[in-house]
Amino acid sequence: MTAMSEPAARPVGLRERKKARTRAAIRQHALRLFREQGYYATTIEQIADAAEVSPATFFRYFPTKEDVVLQDDFDVISLAALEAQPPELGPIAAFRAAAAETLAALTADDLARFQETIELTAVIPEIRARSIDEFVRTINQIADAFARRTGRGADEFEVRTVAGALIGVIMSVTVPANTDTWAPEAMLDVADLFARIDRALEYLQRGLPL
Repeated sequence: MTAMSEPAARPVGLRERKKARTRAAIRQHALRLFREQGYYATTIEQIADAAEVSPATFFRYFPTKEDVVLQDDFDVISLAALEAQPPELGPIAAFRAAAAETLAALTADDLARFQETIELTAVIPEIRARSIDEFVRTINQIADAFARRTGRGADEFEVRTVAGALIGVIMSVTVPANTDTWAPEAMLDVADLFARIDRALEYLQRGLPL
C-alpha cells in the first residue's frame, strides 16, 4: 500500500507526465533486474543505466532501493478514488469503496506487479523493514485526504486517529503474526489480500466487537 500523487480529476501537465513516465521506467527496469539477477546482485547504478537516467535522478524518485519496490502507483489511484467518494460517506466506508474501485481498475499487468511486490517483501528483510516507514507515510497521506474531505486539519487528533486505525487494521491482517515465518508461499495473492483487507475494514466499521 504503498506513493500517491494528484487525484485523476486534476489536469496533468507535460512535466508531470514526463516525471510519471520516468518513475514508471525506473521501477519497471528495477523489477526486471531483480527477476533476472536477484535483488541483492542488482545495484542502483544498474537500474539507473537500464532506465537511461543518472543515479542522482534515481534518488530523486526513490530515496532507497527498497522504495523502488514499495512505492508504486496503486496508491495514486486509491487516493484519487478516496477523494472522489460522496461526501456523505463516513471515512471508513469511503476508504472501503475506494479500495474496491482500485482493485476493479487494476489490469492483469498491474496485478502481476503488485504480486511481485508482495513476494519481494516476503523474502527481502530490508524491504520489510522499510515497509514500516511506508505505512507511516501512508497514514499521513490518508490524513491529508480526510482533511480535504472534511475541511479539518490533517494534524488534528481525530483525523490522524482515524487514518492510523485504518492502517493499523490493514497491518494486522497483512503482516504475519510471527514475522519469522515470512515466505513467498505463505503470502496471499492480490485478490485474497484485498478481500482480507476489506474484511478487516468492515470489522473496524462495526466498532471492533469482541
